[in-house]
Amino acid sequence: MPDNAFAIILIVIAGIFVISVIARAIRIVPQAQAFIVQRLGRYSRTLDAGLHLLVPFIDKVRAGVDLREQVVSFQPQSVITSDNLVVEIDTVIYFQVTEPRSAVYEIANYIVGVEQLTVTTLRNVVGTMDLEQTLTSRDQINGQLRSVLDEATGKWGIRVNRVELKTIEPPMSIKDAMEKQMRAERDRRAAILTAEGVKQSAILTAEGDKQSAILKAEGTAQATILEAEGQARAILQVFDAIHEGDADSKLLAYQYLQMLPEIARTESNKVWFVPTEFTGALKAVAAGFGAVEEPEPLKRDPKRKSTAQKSALGDAKAALAAAKAELKSATDDAETSGRTSGKPFDPEVEKGMK
Repeated sequence: MPDNAFAIILIVIAGIFVISVIARAIRIVPQAQAFIVQRLGRYSRTLDAGLHLLVPFIDKVRAGVDLREQVVSFQPQSVITSDNLVVEIDTVIYFQVTEPRSAVYEIANYIVGVEQLTVTTLRNVVGTMDLEQTLTSRDQINGQLRSVLDEATGKWGIRVNRVELKTIEPPMSIKDAMEKQMRAERDRRAAILTAEGVKQSAILTAEGDKQSAILKAEGTAQATILEAEGQARAILQVFDAIHEGDADSKLLAYQYLQMLPEIARTESNKVWFVPTEFTGALKAVAAGFGAVEEPEPLKRDPKRKSTAQKSALGDAKAALAAAKAELKSATDDAETSGRTSGKPFDPEVEKGMK
Protein backbone atom coordinates (compact mmCIF):
# COMPACT_ATOMS: atom_id res chain seq x y z
CA MET A 1 0.00 0.00 0.00
CA PRO A 2 2.70 2.52 0.77
CA ASP A 3 4.39 1.71 -2.49
CA ASN A 4 1.18 2.43 -4.37
CA ALA A 5 0.75 5.80 -2.64
CA PHE A 6 4.28 6.84 -3.43
CA ALA A 7 3.74 5.91 -7.06
CA ILE A 8 0.55 8.00 -7.21
CA ILE A 9 2.37 10.98 -5.76
CA LEU A 10 5.10 10.66 -8.36
CA ILE A 11 2.52 10.43 -11.13
CA VAL A 12 0.80 13.56 -9.90
CA ILE A 13 4.08 15.44 -9.66
CA ALA A 14 5.04 14.32 -13.14
CA GLY A 15 1.65 15.44 -14.47
CA ILE A 16 2.00 18.87 -12.89
CA PHE A 17 5.49 19.21 -14.34
CA VAL A 18 4.32 18.22 -17.79
CA ILE A 19 1.42 20.68 -17.62
CA SER A 20 3.74 23.50 -16.53
CA VAL A 21 6.20 22.65 -19.28
CA ILE A 22 3.44 22.69 -21.87
CA ALA A 23 2.12 25.98 -20.49
CA ARG A 24 5.58 27.52 -20.80
CA ALA A 25 6.11 26.12 -24.25
CA ILE A 26 2.85 27.48 -25.73
CA ARG A 27 2.30 31.26 -25.94
CA ILE A 28 -0.65 33.00 -27.59
CA VAL A 29 -0.06 36.65 -28.61
CA PRO A 30 -3.18 38.93 -28.91
CA GLN A 31 -3.82 41.12 -31.92
CA ALA A 32 -2.03 44.52 -32.05
CA GLN A 33 0.57 43.40 -29.53
CA ALA A 34 4.13 42.09 -29.71
CA PHE A 35 6.12 39.99 -27.24
CA ILE A 36 9.88 40.23 -26.83
CA VAL A 37 11.46 36.77 -26.24
CA GLN A 38 14.83 36.35 -24.53
CA ARG A 39 16.84 33.16 -24.61
CA LEU A 40 19.19 32.73 -21.72
CA GLY A 41 19.02 36.49 -21.01
CA ARG A 42 19.58 37.72 -24.57
CA TYR A 43 17.16 38.96 -27.18
CA SER A 44 15.91 36.09 -29.27
CA ARG A 45 12.93 37.19 -31.36
CA THR A 46 9.72 39.18 -31.45
CA LEU A 47 6.43 37.31 -31.36
CA ASP A 48 3.59 38.72 -33.47
CA ALA A 49 -0.11 37.97 -33.02
CA GLY A 50 -0.92 34.24 -33.03
CA LEU A 51 0.19 30.89 -31.49
CA HIS A 52 3.90 30.37 -30.77
CA LEU A 53 6.03 27.61 -29.17
CA LEU A 54 8.86 28.35 -26.78
CA VAL A 55 11.63 26.27 -25.29
CA PRO A 56 10.63 25.77 -21.67
CA PHE A 57 13.02 27.17 -19.07
CA ILE A 58 15.24 28.57 -21.82
CA ASP A 59 13.03 31.07 -23.67
CA LYS A 60 11.41 33.78 -21.62
CA VAL A 61 8.98 36.57 -22.60
CA ARG A 62 10.71 39.84 -21.72
CA ALA A 63 7.82 42.28 -22.22
CA GLY A 64 4.67 42.90 -24.18
CA VAL A 65 4.39 46.02 -26.33
CA ASP A 66 1.13 47.64 -27.47
CA LEU A 67 1.33 48.42 -31.19
CA ARG A 68 -1.78 50.62 -31.33
CA GLU A 69 -1.64 54.41 -31.53
CA GLN A 70 -1.54 55.83 -28.05
CA VAL A 71 -2.76 59.19 -26.75
CA VAL A 72 -0.96 60.71 -23.80
CA SER A 73 -1.98 64.00 -22.17
CA PHE A 74 0.74 65.66 -20.16
CA GLN A 75 0.35 68.03 -17.24
CA PRO A 76 0.35 71.80 -17.99
CA GLN A 77 3.86 73.19 -18.21
CA SER A 78 5.00 76.73 -17.39
CA VAL A 79 6.70 78.29 -20.40
CA ILE A 80 8.26 81.77 -20.63
CA THR A 81 7.68 83.68 -23.85
CA SER A 82 10.12 86.10 -25.50
CA ASP A 83 8.35 89.08 -23.85
CA ASN A 84 8.92 87.54 -20.39
CA LEU A 85 5.39 86.32 -19.73
CA VAL A 86 4.68 82.97 -18.12
CA VAL A 87 2.00 80.87 -19.80
CA GLU A 88 0.62 77.46 -18.92
CA ILE A 89 0.52 75.07 -21.89
CA ASP A 90 -1.20 71.70 -21.88
CA THR A 91 -0.12 69.27 -24.63
CA VAL A 92 -1.44 66.02 -26.09
CA ILE A 93 0.83 63.53 -27.95
CA TYR A 94 -0.37 60.91 -30.47
CA PHE A 95 2.34 58.29 -31.05
CA GLN A 96 2.72 54.64 -32.09
CA VAL A 97 5.38 51.98 -31.45
CA THR A 98 6.76 50.75 -34.76
CA GLU A 99 9.75 48.69 -33.48
CA PRO A 100 9.01 46.83 -30.23
CA ARG A 101 12.66 45.72 -29.79
CA SER A 102 13.94 49.35 -29.80
CA ALA A 103 11.09 50.52 -27.54
CA VAL A 104 12.10 47.88 -24.97
CA TYR A 105 15.92 47.93 -25.17
CA GLU A 106 16.74 51.52 -26.27
CA ILE A 107 14.90 53.35 -23.46
CA ALA A 108 13.69 52.28 -20.05
CA ASN A 109 10.31 54.09 -20.21
CA TYR A 110 9.49 55.63 -23.58
CA ILE A 111 6.36 57.42 -22.27
CA VAL A 112 8.40 59.38 -19.71
CA GLY A 113 10.99 60.05 -22.35
CA VAL A 114 8.41 61.43 -24.77
CA GLU A 115 6.95 63.63 -22.01
CA GLN A 116 10.26 65.17 -21.02
CA LEU A 117 11.29 65.67 -24.62
CA THR A 118 7.97 67.41 -25.32
CA VAL A 119 8.44 69.80 -22.38
CA THR A 120 11.97 70.81 -23.37
CA THR A 121 11.09 71.20 -27.06
CA LEU A 122 8.00 73.25 -26.19
CA ARG A 123 10.04 75.65 -24.09
CA ASN A 124 12.58 76.06 -26.86
CA VAL A 125 9.91 76.76 -29.50
CA VAL A 126 7.69 79.08 -27.42
CA GLY A 127 10.71 80.91 -25.99
CA THR A 128 11.32 82.47 -29.41
CA MET A 129 7.75 83.88 -29.68
CA ASP A 130 5.89 86.59 -27.86
CA LEU A 131 2.48 86.08 -26.26
CA GLU A 132 0.44 87.17 -29.27
CA GLN A 133 2.39 84.90 -31.61
CA THR A 134 2.02 82.03 -29.16
CA LEU A 135 -1.74 82.45 -29.03
CA THR A 136 -2.13 82.76 -32.80
CA SER A 137 0.52 80.26 -34.00
CA ARG A 138 -0.70 76.94 -32.65
CA ASP A 139 -0.35 75.17 -35.97
CA GLN A 140 3.24 76.37 -36.31
CA ILE A 141 4.07 75.23 -32.77
CA ASN A 142 2.42 71.85 -33.37
CA GLY A 143 4.40 71.32 -36.57
CA GLN A 144 7.74 72.19 -34.95
CA LEU A 145 7.05 69.95 -31.95
CA ARG A 146 6.07 67.03 -34.17
CA SER A 147 9.16 67.30 -36.37
CA VAL A 148 11.53 67.49 -33.37
CA LEU A 149 9.82 64.67 -31.44
CA ASP A 150 9.58 62.39 -34.47
CA GLU A 151 13.25 62.83 -35.18
CA ALA A 152 14.30 62.30 -31.55
CA THR A 153 12.06 59.28 -30.89
CA GLY A 154 12.92 57.49 -34.12
CA LYS A 155 15.77 55.57 -32.48
CA TRP A 156 13.32 54.44 -29.79
CA GLY A 157 11.15 52.74 -32.36
CA ILE A 158 8.37 55.33 -31.87
CA ARG A 159 6.59 57.43 -34.50
CA VAL A 160 4.96 60.65 -33.34
CA ASN A 161 1.87 61.24 -35.48
CA ARG A 162 0.42 64.44 -34.02
CA VAL A 163 1.11 67.01 -31.33
CA GLU A 164 -1.73 69.26 -30.14
CA LEU A 165 -1.78 72.15 -27.70
CA LYS A 166 -4.93 71.78 -25.61
CA THR A 167 -4.84 75.08 -23.76
CA ILE A 168 -2.62 78.13 -23.50
CA GLU A 169 -3.36 80.05 -20.31
CA PRO A 170 -1.76 83.51 -19.95
CA PRO A 171 -1.57 85.25 -16.55
CA MET A 172 -4.81 86.67 -15.11
CA SER A 173 -3.68 90.29 -15.52
CA ILE A 174 -2.87 89.70 -19.17
CA LYS A 175 -6.14 87.88 -19.63
CA ASP A 176 -8.11 90.82 -18.18
CA ALA A 177 -6.24 93.25 -20.44
CA MET A 178 -6.94 91.06 -23.45
CA GLU A 179 -10.62 90.89 -22.59
CA LYS A 180 -10.80 94.68 -22.29
CA GLN A 181 -9.02 95.06 -25.61
CA MET A 182 -11.34 92.59 -27.28
CA ARG A 183 -14.38 94.34 -25.78
CA ALA A 184 -13.14 97.73 -27.02
CA GLU A 185 -12.47 96.29 -30.47
CA ARG A 186 -15.95 94.78 -30.64
CA ASP A 187 -17.51 98.06 -29.50
CA ARG A 188 -15.56 99.88 -32.20
CA ARG A 189 -16.70 97.42 -34.85
CA ALA A 190 -20.28 97.69 -33.62
CA ALA A 191 -20.13 101.49 -33.80
CA ILE A 192 -18.68 101.33 -37.32
CA LEU A 193 -21.36 98.89 -38.44
CA THR A 194 -24.07 101.06 -36.87
CA ALA A 195 -22.71 104.15 -38.62
CA GLU A 196 -22.56 102.28 -41.91
CA GLY A 197 -26.13 101.13 -41.42
CA VAL A 198 -27.33 104.69 -40.66
CA LYS A 199 -25.42 105.98 -43.68
CA GLN A 200 -26.91 103.38 -46.00
CA SER A 201 -30.37 104.04 -44.54
CA ALA A 202 -30.01 107.79 -45.11
CA ILE A 203 -28.78 107.24 -48.66
CA LEU A 204 -31.64 104.88 -49.45
CA THR A 205 -34.15 107.27 -47.87
CA ALA A 206 -32.77 110.19 -49.89
CA GLU A 207 -32.89 108.11 -53.06
CA GLY A 208 -36.46 107.12 -52.28
CA ASP A 209 -37.47 110.74 -51.64
CA LYS A 210 -35.76 111.80 -54.86
CA GLN A 211 -37.52 109.12 -56.89
CA SER A 212 -40.83 109.97 -55.20
CA ALA A 213 -40.42 113.68 -55.95
CA ILE A 214 -39.51 112.94 -59.56
CA LEU A 215 -42.49 110.66 -59.99
CA LYS A 216 -44.82 113.21 -58.34
CA ALA A 217 -43.47 115.99 -60.58
CA GLU A 218 -43.89 113.81 -63.66
CA GLY A 219 -47.43 112.92 -62.58
CA THR A 220 -48.31 116.59 -61.93
CA ALA A 221 -46.86 117.61 -65.29
CA GLN A 222 -48.75 114.88 -67.12
CA ALA A 223 -51.96 115.77 -65.25
CA THR A 224 -51.53 119.47 -66.10
CA ILE A 225 -50.88 118.62 -69.73
CA LEU A 226 -53.89 116.34 -69.90
CA GLU A 227 -56.08 118.93 -68.15
CA ALA A 228 -54.90 121.66 -70.55
CA GLU A 229 -55.53 119.39 -73.50
CA GLY A 230 -59.01 118.62 -72.15
CA GLN A 231 -59.80 122.29 -71.68
CA ALA A 232 -58.47 123.10 -75.14
CA ARG A 233 -60.63 120.38 -76.66
CA ALA A 234 -63.66 121.62 -74.70
CA ILE A 235 -63.10 125.19 -75.88
CA LEU A 236 -62.70 124.01 -79.46
CA GLN A 237 -65.85 121.95 -79.22
CA VAL A 238 -67.80 124.90 -77.75
CA PHE A 239 -66.39 127.24 -80.38
CA ASP A 240 -67.27 124.80 -83.14
CA ALA A 241 -70.75 124.32 -81.70
CA ILE A 242 -71.35 128.10 -81.59
CA HIS A 243 -70.25 128.52 -85.17
CA GLU A 244 -72.21 125.50 -86.34
CA GLY A 245 -75.32 126.81 -84.54
CA ASP A 246 -74.83 130.29 -86.04
CA ALA A 247 -75.40 132.08 -82.72
CA ASP A 248 -76.38 135.74 -83.18
CA SER A 249 -75.67 138.69 -80.91
CA LYS A 250 -79.01 138.30 -79.12
CA LEU A 251 -78.08 134.91 -77.69
CA LEU A 252 -74.61 136.11 -76.71
CA ALA A 253 -76.08 139.17 -75.01
CA TYR A 254 -78.51 136.98 -73.09
CA GLN A 255 -75.69 134.72 -71.91
CA TYR A 256 -73.73 137.81 -70.92
CA LEU A 257 -76.56 139.02 -68.71
CA GLN A 258 -76.85 135.60 -67.05
CA MET A 259 -73.19 135.66 -66.03
CA LEU A 260 -73.42 139.04 -64.28
CA PRO A 261 -75.12 137.64 -61.11
CA GLU A 262 -72.49 134.92 -60.91
CA ILE A 263 -69.79 137.55 -60.79
CA ALA A 264 -71.38 139.28 -57.76
CA ARG A 265 -72.56 136.16 -55.91
CA THR A 266 -69.77 136.06 -53.31
CA GLU A 267 -70.10 138.07 -50.11
CA SER A 268 -66.74 139.78 -50.58
CA ASN A 269 -67.89 141.62 -53.70
CA LYS A 270 -68.90 145.15 -52.60
CA VAL A 271 -68.38 147.02 -55.90
CA TRP A 272 -69.64 146.19 -59.39
CA PHE A 273 -67.59 147.10 -62.40
CA VAL A 274 -69.96 147.61 -65.33
CA PRO A 275 -68.14 147.09 -68.64
CA THR A 276 -68.58 149.53 -71.54
CA GLU A 277 -70.29 146.86 -73.58
CA PHE A 278 -73.11 146.62 -71.00
CA THR A 279 -75.27 149.19 -72.87
CA GLY A 280 -74.71 147.30 -76.07
CA ALA A 281 -75.81 144.11 -74.38
CA LEU A 282 -78.96 145.79 -73.09
CA LYS A 283 -79.71 147.05 -76.59
CA ALA A 284 -79.27 143.51 -77.89
CA VAL A 285 -81.70 142.20 -75.26
CA ALA A 286 -84.20 144.92 -76.11
CA ALA A 287 -83.92 144.11 -79.77
CA GLY A 288 -84.41 140.46 -78.97
CA PHE A 289 -87.70 141.26 -77.22
CA GLY A 290 -89.06 143.29 -80.18
CA ALA A 291 -87.37 146.70 -79.92
CA VAL A 292 -87.07 148.72 -83.10
CA GLU A 293 -83.42 149.60 -82.95
CA GLU A 294 -81.09 146.76 -83.94
CA PRO A 295 -77.95 146.49 -81.83
CA GLU A 296 -74.56 146.76 -83.33
CA PRO A 297 -72.84 143.49 -84.10
CA LEU A 298 -70.43 142.14 -81.52
CA LYS A 299 -67.63 141.82 -84.01
CA ARG A 300 -66.33 145.13 -85.19
CA ASP A 301 -64.27 145.93 -88.20
CA PRO A 302 -60.69 146.82 -87.17
CA LYS A 303 -60.43 149.27 -90.08
CA ARG A 304 -63.59 151.05 -89.02
CA LYS A 305 -62.34 151.34 -85.50
CA SER A 306 -59.05 152.84 -86.56
CA THR A 307 -60.83 155.26 -88.86
CA ALA A 308 -63.07 156.39 -86.05
CA GLN A 309 -60.04 156.96 -83.87
CA LYS A 310 -58.37 159.03 -86.56
CA SER A 311 -61.53 161.16 -87.18
CA ALA A 312 -61.97 161.75 -83.50
CA LEU A 313 -58.35 162.82 -83.22
CA GLY A 314 -58.81 165.27 -86.14
CA ASP A 315 -61.91 166.87 -84.53
CA ALA A 316 -59.98 167.43 -81.34
CA LYS A 317 -57.25 169.35 -83.11
CA ALA A 318 -59.82 171.45 -84.95
CA ALA A 319 -61.62 172.22 -81.70
CA LEU A 320 -58.33 173.26 -80.07
CA ALA A 321 -57.52 175.59 -82.96
CA ALA A 322 -61.02 177.11 -82.84
CA ALA A 323 -60.68 177.69 -79.08
CA LYS A 324 -57.37 179.46 -79.57
CA ALA A 325 -58.87 181.64 -82.31
CA GLU A 326 -61.84 182.58 -80.09
CA LEU A 327 -59.48 183.44 -77.22
CA LYS A 328 -57.41 185.69 -79.44
CA SER A 329 -60.54 187.38 -80.82
CA ALA A 330 -61.84 188.06 -77.28
CA THR A 331 -58.51 189.55 -76.25
CA ASP A 332 -58.43 191.83 -79.29
CA ASP A 333 -62.00 192.99 -78.58
CA ALA A 334 -61.08 193.85 -75.01
CA GLU A 335 -58.07 195.90 -76.00
CA THR A 336 -60.08 197.70 -78.71
CA SER A 337 -62.80 198.56 -76.19
CA GLY A 338 -60.20 200.04 -73.86
CA ARG A 339 -58.71 202.27 -76.52
CA THR A 340 -62.12 203.59 -77.74
CA SER A 341 -63.16 204.60 -74.21
CA GLY A 342 -60.44 207.28 -74.07
CA LYS A 343 -58.94 206.29 -70.75
CA PRO A 344 -55.19 205.75 -70.43
CA PHE A 345 -53.86 202.26 -69.88
CA ASP A 346 -53.43 201.46 -66.21
CA PRO A 347 -51.16 198.48 -65.41
CA GLU A 348 -52.60 198.17 -61.91
CA VAL A 349 -56.05 197.62 -63.33
CA GLU A 350 -54.66 194.91 -65.55
CA LYS A 351 -52.87 193.40 -62.56
CA GLY A 352 -56.10 193.43 -60.60
CA MET A 353 -57.97 191.88 -63.48
CA LYS A 354 -55.46 189.12 -63.54
